[in-house]
Amino acid sequence: MNIQLGRSKHVRRAYGIDEIALVPGTRTVDPEVTDTTLKIGGKELEVPIIASAMDGVVDVNMAIQLSKLGSLGVLNLEGVQTRYQNPKEAIQKICSVGKEDFVPLMQEIYTRPIEEELIKQRIKEIKSKGGIAAVSGTPLTAIKFQKTISEAGADIFFLQATVVSTEHIGKKGQESLDISQLCQDIGIPVVVGNCVTYEVALKLMRSGVAGVLVGIGPGAACTSRGVLGIGIPQATAVSDCASARNDFFKESGKYVPIIADGGIITGGDICKCIACGADGVMIGSPIARAKEAPGKGFHWGMATPSPVLPRGTRINVGSTGSLERILKGPATLDDGTHNLLGAIKTSMGTLGALTIKEMQEVEIVIAPSLLTEGKIYQKAQQLGMGK
Repeated sequence: MNIQLGRSKHVRRAYGIDEIALVPGTRTVDPEVTDTTLKIGGKELEVPIIASAMDGVVDVNMAIQLSKLGSLGVLNLEGVQTRYQNPKEAIQKICSVGKEDFVPLMQEIYTRPIEEELIKQRIKEIKSKGGIAAVSGTPLTAIKFQKTISEAGADIFFLQATVVSTEHIGKKGQESLDISQLCQDIGIPVVVGNCVTYEVALKLMRSGVAGVLVGIGPGAACTSRGVLGIGIPQATAVSDCASARNDFFKESGKYVPIIADGGIITGGDICKCIACGADGVMIGSPIARAKEAPGKGFHWGMATPSPVLPRGTRINVGSTGSLERILKGPATLDDGTHNLLGAIKTSMGTLGALTIKEMQEVEIVIAPSLLTEGKIYQKAQQLGMGK
């Protein structure tokens, strides 16, 4: 539906995941027989959840633990893990500084150069303990360190930027990244993000990527929407990019998974993203709440250390339980942030979906009152959905 914004501009209505609801069908399924497998980059994950490449979320130990639990953690190759031999000291400073001093401190900490040897060391540390070595970097890192990443034995490379495209006009004399060439040369699967439109998602798939991350600005610690004014609400963005995936599969026979990235807090959020067409999700703040997380209850975004713009902030999400409790339960909180896999399986069972693919086909309605209808007591007492 096109809406007239003004005499010269018509716009399209877009929806966030808080504005939709999933509709039960004519059958139900035992949650125990549902298949939640996510296939990405040659790996099969029992838990269709990827932990974001953020310094407060994933370090070497978290990457290993996530792998053991059937999930995946992505290590940020432009974070403190590759700038400091002992990154815990830098993280401690970030967690202890006051609000007024946060942005200057981040700019100071992240000006330290990335060390090529630390990239190799971190990847090898993850692999030595049986973890999946998934690592992330911006186009500049991909240009400079792709050979190092591949030779160190990384399993998957996540090419991430606030907004990614297949066409980039750079400054004179500055090298631009050819995503298609990167996918051919690096020797390992490349997952690319972030995008929010059908056209860009389709171009990325045609360039040979192994997965597409969808979402610009909805993350808990991200301020890009406020600073840059850019983004599309997640329900619409995921649906549009999933259409590109389906059309690409028809034309090529190659299935490229869509990963919803950002704005996802609860099990219900994950379920709605899958119903919109996602094959899995990438989450930051829910994993940052694990007692094993390096941020010790604090969470900050990947884009935060910009030298000129504070495109992110630090939030206190607290520590609410073990990583296993958050992913697989048993839940001790009543707000949908524990046992995320159990929530996915129970929702699939209730909706009659045996597989993720069937979950993507369930009926969706626009329901802006879904999270508030009848919840006056929860809201007043700050319980459950009223927190």
